[in-house]
Amino acid sequence: MNLRVVFLGLALFGLAATAAAAPKPAGTVGMAEVVKPGPLPEISFGPEAGVPVVEYGSVTCPHCAAFDRDIWPKLKAAYVDSGKVRYIFREFSRNPLDVAAFTLARCVGDDKAMATIELLFRTQDKWAFVDNPLEPLLETLRPTGLPRDKAMACLKDKALVGKVREITDTAEKVVKVQGTPTFVIDGKTYGGELTVADFDELLKPLIK
Repeated sequence: MNLRVVFLGLALFGLAATAAAAPKPAGTVGMAEVVKPGPLPEISFGPEAGVPVVEYGSVTCPHCAAFDRDIWPKLKAAYVDSGKVRYIFREFSRNPLDVAAFTLARCVGDDKAMATIELLFRTQDKWAFVDNPLEPLLETLRPTGLPRDKAMACLKDKALVGKVREITDTAEKVVKVQGTPTFVIDGKTYGGELTVADFDELLKPLIK
């Protein structure tokens, strides 16, 4: 057999093996500590008995928006809707605009918070990267039924704003989150946009 063909085959095999390998964790953390209830009602999907997966996301983060658009629907269909995974989204505020947006999402309703966050992800270019973003942000949230007077009152609600900030503070202290999105699976942290294949490699060994 031609040695060149052999080497090429080995190289392709090596590339395939690398592609299938599970991503390397950035750190470790006690999972029981991570899933402790926070100061606000949990934004979660799937049964309590499912394997917990925690995402820390920023509503002004383009990578988080891309994940929500491209990966989350497939992940939800494969693992959450089937009852295998309990998926928890945690608000990670990288800046004051994140704090404001997350606060307003909670004001729409804890049960509607994720739908509101996904609306903000889809419309990120209209409000997140503009000068004087408050008015575009409020305009973006009009379809949720949140009136302007209530929105402004929410932004002045120090107790609610403090709880939104506390989620981020805890993420930094306990999980050591440094960027978004960050995922915690089986006590290991992973930074960046994981693919569906990455989740397959990480979750299949944990699902009984």
